Amino acid sequence: MQRYVALLSGIPVGSKAVSADKLRLLIERLNLFDVEVLPGTGNVGFRIAVGKLAPLEAQISRHLMKTLRYDIAAFIRTPAELRAIVERDPFPPDNSYGGEVAVFIVFLADQADDRLKRQFRALRTEADDFRVQGREIYWLRRLAMPSKVTGPMLQKLLGRPATLRSLESVQKLAEEE
Repeated sequence: MQRYVALLSGIPVGSKAVSADKLRLLIERLNLFDVEVLPGTGNVGFRIAVGKLAPLEAQISRHLMKTLRYDIAAFIRTPAELRAIVERDPFPPDNSYGGEVAVFIVFLADQADDRLKRQFRALRTEADDFRVQGREIYWLRRLAMPSKVTGPMLQKLLGRPATLRSLESVQKLAEEE
């Protein structure tokens, strides 16, 4: 059985947060094995023998929306895929960008099309840089400069479900096996 990580978008936080135990039980109801809610991340690890992941992503999303009554999307990757995403980071770690930076990764269900790639190229500024690669969008944020880019702005631009994680978070997930 293959190990997978479901990155969940739309899981409530704060006073409406879903407990890790409740989330684990909800995911286990889908006949997934070795379910583990990764603490404080909005991510769930599990094992299953499955061929195509898109139907499983949709099943997890529908099940969580039905039971929790929140608009939740699931994006599934293997630990190997997460390692490859980290290794593909298009921004050199040599700090040639000057100053402090943060790198984020936007996860999509499908490959980005040419239109979306053009839109993200047009979003580049001195403060923000983007690279679209397959089902991921890399965002370099220069922390010393003001940015006009926000999560809701990205969601509107994308026009489809997506979820955002820091590069550091993805590195930790990639170590899950």
